[in-house]
Amino acid sequence: MVLDLTASAADITRVICDIPSVSGDEVRLADEIEQTMRAYGHLEVIRLGNTVIARTSLGRPQRVVIAGHIDTVPINDNVPTRDIEIDGAGFIWGRGTVDMKAGVAVQLKLAAELTEPQADITWMWYDNEEVAATLNGLNLLASARPDLFEADFAILGEPSDGRVEGGCNGTMRATVRVRGVRAHSARSWVGENAIHGAAPILARLAEYRAREISVEGLGYREGLNAVSIRGGVAGNVIPDLCEVEVNYRFAPSKSVADAEEHVRAAFAGFEVEITDASPGARPGLDAPIAQRFLAAVGGEAHAKYGWTDVARFSAMGVPAVNYGPGDPHLAHHDEERVPLAQIEEVERGLRSWLTAS
Repeated sequence: MVLDLTASAADITRVICDIPSVSGDEVRLADEIEQTMRAYGHLEVIRLGNTVIARTSLGRPQRVVIAGHIDTVPINDNVPTRDIEIDGAGFIWGRGTVDMKAGVAVQLKLAAELTEPQADITWMWYDNEEVAATLNGLNLLASARPDLFEADFAILGEPSDGRVEGGCNGTMRATVRVRGVRAHSARSWVGENAIHGAAPILARLAEYRAREISVEGLGYREGLNAVSIRGGVAGNVIPDLCEVEVNYRFAPSKSVADAEEHVRAAFAGFEVEITDASPGARPGLDAPIAQRFLAAVGGEAHAKYGWTDVARFSAMGVPAVNYGPGDPHLAHHDEERVPLAQIEEVERGLRSWLTAS
């Protein structure tokens, strides 16, 4: 099967969603995309692993990167796709429809059809976004071919309800530890219960009030939450260790160092280990090219609360935004579904901007 990019973006969505591509198993979909793109003479096609790049080289004064990931979280009886109706509106239901194959479908169609865009375009469809950063296809591509990221602006097709979402929050994970002394639970006074000692950590988290911080006119809501707790040895042993894993989502005005300082201050008096951190991305809407994009799609910019790969572009000096069909609240949900109207709306918006004179 070769993708038919003369079909509607909705039909392309159905086809690529019905090709399973759970993280680590994207080869079949990557093969389809590569084979299809090589049929279009206006595009230079490059492949690295299961990441496919297609580029125009028209000598335009500006270049735009438009990217989307082709992997999904695991399927749970929600493939193949099906069409459903809710309150009179049509949807495509199934894994990947929101996160983010509808956005990829729009990109594939436009990549095939736009032979004379107003800016040169580098299209990127990459693998392993839903898993560890060390496997992320965009991350690996940036290391192997940083030249492909030379651009004036970038758009990531992550689900944004068809709205422009500027930048993204940063994210940090930390382990907060309490150490105690093991003892037989029949003689608990001999030991020191580490799980009991974690109570103040949970109290601080329960009392924590998320802040909303304005960055370049957009309001980013922060959050500090426990995401797991580990402790216990056996049913008759006083535990000597309890670990609370916390996740801090922080506004893009903060650096990773600022975020670490905040987390350590929040848990002063406890052992804190930072286990993972990714910086946020500023909105990226102050450049003239970004302003023209925002005007062309007829939207008002909003903040992106979750972390996305726009942060990778921002770190490389390329302003980037999120713009794609689908409600982000339904990403990874077993009832994942994308409105047909949003697929059409995002296609119209991108086409209008990319073909403007």
